[in-house]
Amino acid sequence: MKPRILVVDDEVAMCELIVVGLAKTFDVLFRTSPLEALEVAKHEPIEAVVTDIRMKGMSGTELCRALGECRPDLPVIVMTAFGSMESAIEAMHSGAYDYLPKPVQMDSLGFAIQRAVEARRLKEELRLLKRDTVQAATMGSIVGGSVAILAMKDLIRRVAGSDATILVTGESGTGKEVVARAIHEAGPRAHRPFVAVNCAAMPEALLESELFGHTKGAFTDAKAASPGLFVEAHGGTLLLDEIGDMPLSLQPKLLRALQERRIRPVGGSNEIPIDVRVIAATHRDLEESVAQKTFREDLYYRLNVVEIVIPPLRARGDDVLLLAQHFLRHFAETSSKAVTGMSPAVAERLRGYAWPGNVRELANCMERAVALTRFDELVVDDLPERVKGARRKEGAADTSPHEEVLPLEEIERRYILRVFDMLGHNRSMTAQLLGIDRKTLYRKLERWNSSTGPSGSGASSS
Repeated sequence: MKPRILVVDDEVAMCELIVVGLAKTFDVLFRTSPLEALEVAKHEPIEAVVTDIRMKGMSGTELCRALGECRPDLPVIVMTAFGSMESAIEAMHSGAYDYLPKPVQMDSLGFAIQRAVEARRLKEELRLLKRDTVQAATMGSIVGGSVAILAMKDLIRRVAGSDATILVTGESGTGKEVVARAIHEAGPRAHRPFVAVNCAAMPEALLESELFGHTKGAFTDAKAASPGLFVEAHGGTLLLDEIGDMPLSLQPKLLRALQERRIRPVGGSNEIPIDVRVIAATHRDLEESVAQKTFREDLYYRLNVVEIVIPPLRARGDDVLLLAQHFLRHFAETSSKAVTGMSPAVAERLRGYAWPGNVRELANCMERAVALTRFDELVVDDLPERVKGARRKEGAADTSPHEEVLPLEEIERRYILRVFDMLGHNRSMTAQLLGIDRKTLYRKLERWNSSTGPSGSGASSS
């Protein structure tokens, strides 16, 4: 499609001349009123503007400034019959991309517009690339490839750019703050503060002061004024963790702050405007709390504009192994220990355990295992007692007494082939998950004559 260009000049003849001159290359609209042109630019997919300097009602310089406020992405080319350096400088200072003296040569104007359009498109591509890079890095903090986690990552990407209030729910230890930070870092507020407060960790009076601030002398120990976390998070994100434990008497004040976008400090008489994206998180069933009259229904709906549900670790399948390897690398690095992987028996225990404490419990387990291990890979003895006895409930193989006396190489072969099959015969991903070099994996697969995989399908060489 031809780039759509808007020409602004209070002389109809000049506009028509440009339309005819550029018709082969561009889709040209024109307006003789700068105010009308401004409205067109706000609502039409315009890619560049060509405007005269001297016009009735609004000059080209003023139009440049106005467009810079509503469409900062839009390049503006200024035409001036006066050709002075002063008018050119003024136009460029007002945000013009380029300027041309009148009478305008159509070839020169067409070339200038093409350059402006290409520069705009390149800038947009770079913006999208930067956004995607930031989001990819952000999503990398949420480890996992299960269907539930991939769906959650997609939802985070879709809501990150908005200011909608988000309710993050999930069992304790599932990583609600990690998800909240991912939302913050993937959105336009990433460069502003991320502030978190645990609503269950402090009494009502202290929580009110912590959130909304207080004036000097508002209460006995208020020796100095405090702005509060809403003000501290201005322009950024405020995470209200364990929102389900917020005292019922404090909930109306929070509701009003969310609705009015203004807060009043404790002891104060003036309201303060706020610009904060609010994310609330809880492990409680807020609908049940509403039914039991321990949580306001209107606040629940105000917080739950978009709900992100984090699945428990036991429902995430083999994400437990991806997370375990992630934590293993992290704790090995921080403790300067040369631990590179885990034995197949350890992987079996990790997959078979129910993880009631979710990701937090797994992280603690891996930190303990890395601290205790004497080898370059984790063994069963490095695991907590509650995890050692775990087995997958997938058949008699786990309970057979003969399973324990298989040669170590056979146990390794069975486990690697099962992971290889589970990951769709993707060799690179299998090597990464197992914590071994790809060449080592290739040699083992070749030795075991497993090029067709344990299920008889072709192996991927990726």
